Amino acid sequence: MPALQLTNFNIACATFGGFICIFGLVSYLCKGRFYLSECLIALIAGLAVSPHAADFIRPLEYTAGSQSDLEAITLYFSRLVLAIQLVLAGVELPSRYVLTEWKPLSLLLGPGMTAMWLFTALVTWAMVPDISFLHALAVGACVTPTDPVLSSAIVKGKYADDNVPGDLQQLIVAESGANDGLGYPFLFLAVYLIQYTGMNGAGQDNPSVHKAIGLWFGETLGYTILLSVVYGAVVGYLAKVALRWAEKRRYVDRENFLVFAVTLALFIMGTCGMIGSDDVLACFVAGNAFTIDDWFRLETVDDSVQPAIDMLLNLSIFMWYGAICPWAKFAHNDIIPLYRLIVLGILVLLVRRIPIIFAMYKAIPQIRTPKHAAFVGFFGPVGVGAIFYLYLTRDYISQNITVDGKPREDVQRLSDTIELVIWFVVLCSVIVHGLAVPISKLCHKILRISRPSHDPLSSNNDSSFLSTLFNRKSTSLPFSQQPTMANTPAVSIVKPDVGGDEIRRLQRQQMNLPARPAPAAAAAGTRAGSSSPTSDGDEIELSEMRAMDRHENPTTWSESAATVACSSANGPQHITFGGARTSGIE
Repeated sequence: MPALQLTNFNIACATFGGFICIFGLVSYLCKGRFYLSECLIALIAGLAVSPHAADFIRPLEYTAGSQSDLEAITLYFSRLVLAIQLVLAGVELPSRYVLTEWKPLSLLLGPGMTAMWLFTALVTWAMVPDISFLHALAVGACVTPTDPVLSSAIVKGKYADDNVPGDLQQLIVAESGANDGLGYPFLFLAVYLIQYTGMNGAGQDNPSVHKAIGLWFGETLGYTILLSVVYGAVVGYLAKVALRWAEKRRYVDRENFLVFAVTLALFIMGTCGMIGSDDVLACFVAGNAFTIDDWFRLETVDDSVQPAIDMLLNLSIFMWYGAICPWAKFAHNDIIPLYRLIVLGILVLLVRRIPIIFAMYKAIPQIRTPKHAAFVGFFGPVGVGAIFYLYLTRDYISQNITVDGKPREDVQRLSDTIELVIWFVVLCSVIVHGLAVPISKLCHKILRISRPSHDPLSSNNDSSFLSTLFNRKSTSLPFSQQPTMANTPAVSIVKPDVGGDEIRRLQRQQMNLPARPAPAAAAAGTRAGSSSPTSDGDEIELSEMRAMDRHENPTTWSESAATVACSSANGPQHITFGGARTSGIE
């Protein structure tokens, strides 16, 4: 008889597929209406099906109980997601963006990353008991890069389009793409110093500070960083030339054309991994070189294949993170108490990025005001990149800083510390940055209900914290199409010699008021010294209309005068309703 095949593979496929199907049914409701981050939803779903809850996903069973194999899977999965995301991020940027905007990017990637590294290290040093400053520097290096996966929630979608200026979106994408690959120098400067100076360099040949600095310059800056930049630029440009040649001769079909950037990311990740270079940085550089002439970007701007792949990767990686996160260790460990861990997470989000952005924003053209600086400083999320550097550090420690085949005592504690702190900071970032937008909108609606405004525009105002930052309305309509008064469209006068009766007739039509008998025609007069006829008066008080509208719509009419100011035939006409003034010439 047929029997149930409850294997881990079947359960995992059913769980991942079922979640993505259910999320797909309400995806617009979650992201377009409630502005919830898909990464946060996937993380919670991962926790719900993990061994800590429903126990559908059992990560340790997939690796036969090997924690090191589980960490290796997570490291490679994170590399895969970063590689694809960074190639796509480079493709999305305009032609030669990194070259034309090198000054603001240099500030964000140079002084900006250095300050974020040091501020995070200082907070870690202050909050984690019995940790050396070198170890704190290694912890800080893991959370220095901003995450391209979580940053996409800021620069993509309806809310971002309505509230974040386009040039600022591009700057955030470029920074998050470049600094993920530039985390290597910060991390390995601390790791090499720990390796060759900690415990007097036990287990190392010829330990000294000079050797650590020499390795950092030679291997990290020279081989890892510079080689990856050159390799990514060359491969990306050659891939662009080859694809354009094939497309011109109609050798490539549409499906393979659309996924070419994704396959390019896989190729670069594999080849850079084989030579031991920085595949993350190489992928971002390759994406920029691939669209150096904007051809591929413009050809694929209206296609949804790449965003769909992006969405699947986001949901999968954060659901996996929710399943493997060491939730129980946060409350039960001998490294840092939970209350200190909570304070550390809050302080990292507050001081890691905001101070340096405020210090530099006047030199960055895209960050025009202190409100823009607050936005850029606050939304510097920590996510996939931090997990990647976390397990990269643990892997390097377990293989290279050993005594008698085991990790050295000081780095074993560093390994445990870095796991706890990085995971907790990532969770804080996903939760805080994922809920910031919906909470700000909810607070705004509560304040608007509890404090009714007399402004007739307030009933149509859908702004929130972010839209207030950028002085825009949070709506899909452009500002020029927004109504100037609740339930009453603006009146535009085309003819410069429209009389007062005609104005009243037009206004009554737009307000859906019943028609009135036409008043007796007034004799047309002529101003002294002017050949143009005059209307019933240069200032026409619409008292009857205002009274009728106040009677029908008592909450939408301001007590301020509603007047129509008509100038002479040679000048523009203006209409003012409740303080909102519109030009009469279209």
